[in-house]
Amino acid sequence: MDMTPQALLARRDQAMGAGTPLFYNEPLHLVRGEGVWLHDADGRRYLDLYNNIPVVGHANPRVVAALAGQAARHWTHSRYLDARILDYAQRLVDLHDPSIGSVVFTCTGTEANEVAMQMARIVTGGRGFVCTTAAYHGHSALVGSLTRAPRRGRPDVHAIAYPQRYRPLADGLDAAGLVRAHLDEVRAAIADFDAAGVPLAGMLVCPIFANEGLPEPLPGFLPQAARLVREAGGLLIVDEVQSGFCRTGRWWAYQGEGVVPDIVTTGKPMGNGMPMGACAARPDLVARFRAAGRYFNTFAGSPVHAAAGLAVLDEIEDRGLAAKAAAHGAWLLEALREIAINVPAIGDVRGRGLFIAIEWVHDRTTRAPDREGAVAMVNRLRDAGALIGHAGEHGNVLKIRPPLVFEREHAEYFVALFKQALERTATA
Repeated sequence: MDMTPQALLARRDQAMGAGTPLFYNEPLHLVRGEGVWLHDADGRRYLDLYNNIPVVGHANPRVVAALAGQAARHWTHSRYLDARILDYAQRLVDLHDPSIGSVVFTCTGTEANEVAMQMARIVTGGRGFVCTTAAYHGHSALVGSLTRAPRRGRPDVHAIAYPQRYRPLADGLDAAGLVRAHLDEVRAAIADFDAAGVPLAGMLVCPIFANEGLPEPLPGFLPQAARLVREAGGLLIVDEVQSGFCRTGRWWAYQGEGVVPDIVTTGKPMGNGMPMGACAARPDLVARFRAAGRYFNTFAGSPVHAAAGLAVLDEIEDRGLAAKAAAHGAWLLEALREIAINVPAIGDVRGRGLFIAIEWVHDRTTRAPDREGAVAMVNRLRDAGALIGHAGEHGNVLKIRPPLVFEREHAEYFVALFKQALERTATA
């Protein structure tokens, strides 16, 4: 069978539909992975700085063994009593604030956010949700209504500008002033719901606003926004699908924001590739959600999922990956900031733990976003042997998010490749 890229692309278009998304101008044909490395069909290896799904590394032996061992015993669903499922549920909620004591398992982050939104509506009796104008929380009809929502115009969704300093909501404001301005946005959204007779259900945000472009934090915003939402009868939902599982150097990003959410959603990294998601919340909220319907997912929360999830937790804890994410991320952040001083196209470098964003711009003074330049840099890095992505409100933010088994040597190697890609950019 012809295995050339052209033949595979033709087969893909036929089997999956033309236009199915692919990364990079020259798509990769990957055949195996190990730790932070991916290998293509020609034997070339790439440093993976994009995929947070294999949070404890590609083909992690401990996770593989746990999956195979449980699958060799039995693979049923959660409608049977099983101690392993309960062990995992307990360990997961024990990582959160003590107020969060129950969990609803799902298969994806989208589904976890769907459950969270339904739970908020059941508990509060409300319908309206506040999100940001550059949000992405999933693909379903309900959750998808939050995707890049306008400030107004969707009956049950009011969006606010996400808190940031790089392109501030208003000029001349210090951090405290910006917090006040963004809180006014929250107040206005709630007031507009009230005026339209739409009771508030809650606010759903990523605590580090990852898809928005990982902006520099505005301390105090999230706790005060949560207070406004709760005073209006709503709940705070935080989406930790990208920011959780020690990505920021803490188990959960909300722990660094000084806020305790009512509901927390997780997904991608939970099973190191096994489709897993979860909606964790206060026990009273979960009990009311359960009482209102008979939610069940055949493939969520099985013993095999639990085995994978437990292995991931063991790897993170036994290898001290939270501390490593903080340390190696801090080193890489400073190294990239030093490079940026002499690169006019880099407007800003910011990050939390092993999650770093590089703002690619046409001009540092105007801060005009350069999406095309960011895409070109992503492809040059791919050619150099490093895989990253681009994201953000304007699509111009280089997104660096490696597996947590990323070490200092990998950071140094990436810096060398980054410099090579910049040299190619200068001569292009």
